[in-house]
Amino acid sequence: MDLPVVNNAEFAEAQVEYRDLEGFLAAVERRAFLMAKVALGNDNDALDIVQDTMLVMVRKYQNKPSDEWRPLFFRVLQNRIRDLYRYRKVRSRFAGWLGSSFDEEDGSDPFQRVADVPTNNPAVALESQRSMEAVSTAVAALPRRQQEAFMLRCWEGLSTADTATAMGCSEGSVKTHYFRALQALQEALKEHYHG
Repeated sequence: MDLPVVNNAEFAEAQVEYRDLEGFLAAVERRAFLMAKVALGNDNDALDIVQDTMLVMVRKYQNKPSDEWRPLFFRVLQNRIRDLYRYRKVRSRFAGWLGSSFDEEDGSDPFQRVADVPTNNPAVALESQRSMEAVSTAVAALPRRQQEAFMLRCWEGLSTADTATAMGCSEGSVKTHYFRALQALQEALKEHYHG
């Protein structure tokens, strides 16, 4: 089964040594937004998290060597996502005690900002859209750590070592989470991807 990965041009771009932090942030901004949106399910929260991550990079890490920026960036991003999960958990407890609820807005597709490959065949376009919706749903359903490992390894193309740095865990844990994510995705997507 073939799972979606960063296309060759994006992956090659991600491996480039950047001359300045601004160029690096511009290159990872869109993918970081997609990653945060899948994890959080909300455009506004994802945008806030990505912007906050970029500010941290500028304030604290701009003088670090450029080859350290990617793992640092994604570690900060994952930490911000975890912080928001904790905040939501506390908020939902208070909402329960107060007898009210906070509605999460925007249940839209996390892949809606991914550029489509142009096609003149509506059937191919529809099938592609359905496949991306299935992948989005399957990735969003993964346990959080498996989701992180999958997105950092597969979407971002980070090495096991850089993923471990970004996730704040051992390389063995990354391998375990990634393997389990792949198993879960293969099972969830077996009707969409034959092979």
